[in-house]
Amino acid sequence: MPIDLDLDVLRTLIAAQQLGAMNRAADKVGRSQSAVSQQIQKLEHRIGQPLFRKQGRGRVLTEAGEILLAYARRMIDLNDEAVTVISGIKVKGVVRFGFSGDLVHTWLPLALQQFKCCYPNIRIEATVDRNAALIERLEKGQLDLSVLLSGKVNVEAQVLSTVPMAWIGRPGDQLRAGEPVQLAVLEAPCFFRTAAINALDEAGIPWEITFTTANVSGLWAAVNAGLGITLRTQMSAPQGLEAIRASQALPALPPVHVFLSSAGRALTPAATCLKDVLMQTLHSLSSTNS
Repeated sequence: MPIDLDLDVLRTLIAAQQLGAMNRAADKVGRSQSAVSQQIQKLEHRIGQPLFRKQGRGRVLTEAGEILLAYARRMIDLNDEAVTVISGIKVKGVVRFGFSGDLVHTWLPLALQQFKCCYPNIRIEATVDRNAALIERLEKGQLDLSVLLSGKVNVEAQVLSTVPMAWIGRPGDQLRAGEPVQLAVLEAPCFFRTAAINALDEAGIPWEITFTTANVSGLWAAVNAGLGITLRTQMSAPQGLEAIRASQALPALPPVHVFLSSAGRALTPAATCLKDVLMQTLHSLSSTNS
């Protein structure tokens, strides 16, 4: 006779593993610690194997627990996706969404794919542009929502992530000692352009701009051709390019913040749905990689 697994109990199992303690899991799922312990015990009884074992003062998953946890995550994701899709059918509208070209190869495509699956009747009018242009369009009301990059914390926007900046070049490229650092940059104004110049000036390292372009795709083409190195985030670098090793004596860099902004305006229902999916997708990826 097939054994039916309770999704509610599987959520508790996931919470217990993520938080590392039953009392923390109990707080997250809104139950007492004894109720959570009973849930886990009943689950162990149903599958006929222990899911946790003692390790020091805490408990860790057994081999069976690890296997069940992997399936539990997939089952919960599928359950939540089904509920979201069914609920999302009735939501309609258009979202004018802007984002930087630096995010084209990161988590954003996965989020947009998930959004289309969950909300088939919402249309996205996407704008891929530089930060300054996106901010201008937001302020003019030409965009509903935008993902932006900045070195400063914006109190009117929501921080999605904080990532390190990096000097990006071709694998194996070596900087020439005693010669100016050759830079490939976007046209001004550009946050990364300014950050690169400031960092080199503060370190007393000579530099020269050897290539300038108006778009990120042109920038990557130039770096790939060896026309100069550039400053972006490592997560945005396309395949074939990489962060330059610290041993090459380039200056250290501050982090960059990834923001989600609506320029302070209230979101439409369609834009709210997009915001929720963006946050959920990023959270899921962060949990998987942690």
